[in-house]
Parts: sequence; C-alpha cells; structure tokens
Amino acid sequence: MAAAFRKAAKSRQREHRERSQPGFRKHLGLLEKKKDYKLRADDYRKKQEYLRTLRKKALEKNPDEFYYKMTRVKLQDGVHVIKETKEEVTPEQLKLMRTQDVKYIEMKRVAEAKKIERLKSELHLLDFQGKQQNKHVFFFDTKKEVEQFDVATHLRTAPELIDRVFNRPTIETLQKEKVKGVTYQTRLKRIAKERQKQYDCLTQRIEREKKLFVIAQKIQTRKDLLDKTRKVKVKKETVNSPAIYKFQSRRKR
Repeated sequence: MAAAFRKAAKSRQREHRERSQPGFRKHLGLLEKKKDYKLRADDYRKKQEYLRTLRKKALEKNPDEFYYKMTRVKLQDGVHVIKETKEEVTPEQLKLMRTQDVKYIEMKRVAEAKKIERLKSELHLLDFQGKQQNKHVFFFDTKKEVEQFDVATHLRTAPELIDRVFNRPTIETLQKEKVKGVTYQTRLKRIAKERQKQYDCLTQRIEREKKLFVIAQKIQTRKDLLDKTRKVKVKKETVNSPAIYKFQSRRKR
C-alpha cells in the first residue's frame, strides 16, 4: 500500500528540468545534460574494458599457438589483411551454372505462358487491338447493287452497331426482346475500362514471354559455345534474336 502511495505521489510532483546554457556562455556550445554525460561515460567505460581485454590477451598469448586463420591472413604495414582467394571454376561447373540459368528462365517463361493462356480463356479477344482485323466481303451481280449497297440494311441491324464485332443484334431482335444486362452509361464505361486494363495486361505478358524466350535462347547459345568444336558465326546477335553459329560436324563414337 505504501509503495502504491509513493508512486501516486511521485506522479503528481513537480517536474524538475535542467537549465540550458547561460547567455554569457553561449560561445562554449550546448550545456551537457546528465543523459548526455551518461551516454559519454558508458561509451568510455566500454572502450576501456575492450582495451583491458586486449591487453590481457596480449600478455597471455602463446607464441607457439596455431590457429587456422593464420593461413588466410597476412600482416601488411602492421594491419592484418585477409588474403583474397581466387574462385577457380572448371568448364563443367560453368556449364552447369549456365544450365541452371536456362532452367530458371524457362520456368519463368512457362509460368508467363500459362498466365497468358488463362487470360485468353477469360477474354474473348474480339476487340483486342493486337488482333488481326477480319474482313467481311460481300458479293453482288451488278454494279447497280454495289452503288445502292448499305451495310446496315444488308445486315438488318442498326447503323450504330455496325462497328461492333460482337453482340450485334438485328432490328427484329431489338424490337422483340428487352435489353439485358447493364444499361447505365457509367457502369458501361467502368466495364469497358476494366476490359481494356485486362487487354493491356495481356499485351504486357505476351511481350514479357517473348523477351524471356529470347533470353533463354541467348543463354543456351553461350552454353553451346563452351564446347571446343570448331564453329563459324553465321549471324550476329541482335536484340530480338541470339547469334547463329555453324558447328563442324563431328562423328561420335
């Protein structure tokens, strides 16, 4: 109970603040507070303890002692420097690393191809910008029919629906049945925007899949160049295709 009372009394007591640097001592800088002194003192004690430990190790050191770090460290101008070890890679190891790279790129390319197929199954690709435009050819017997030809009349649909490549009902269908689905203009715009966003995503994925295919081909070509068979470059490497080499035919046993 007494402890609780002391805590309650301490919470209501006046907060004691440390004074700042007086005006006539401003040229000496900021006045050091107790918390600053604590940090400086702790840092000083930590450094002194570290130096004391090093002196003790130096006094107790055995000159005949051996440890494995001596094989990797040399003394240069009084400083211990770790020797740089050269990584020796055999042609077989390098070939294996190249193969792992090809497998990783091929895995990413297959994943992109599966995503493209899934997007194509969800979208009809009827008004896709990258899709080749279809042609609708009409045949007539006389020039008079050609001059009097009207697309809307021939297709028996409204003139506003001629440019549509999908969902183009005839006038009879529009008169008999009611319009189904979304009719609000704002909702239609939102649906068109979402559909265009999906088409843009599909275009980006197709481009990424093509780039991954080219990268895989280039890495495979560099892996094939590790073979010591005589070869001649037929075609230089470009951005969209790897270099083409003609290898000397060699009979294998």
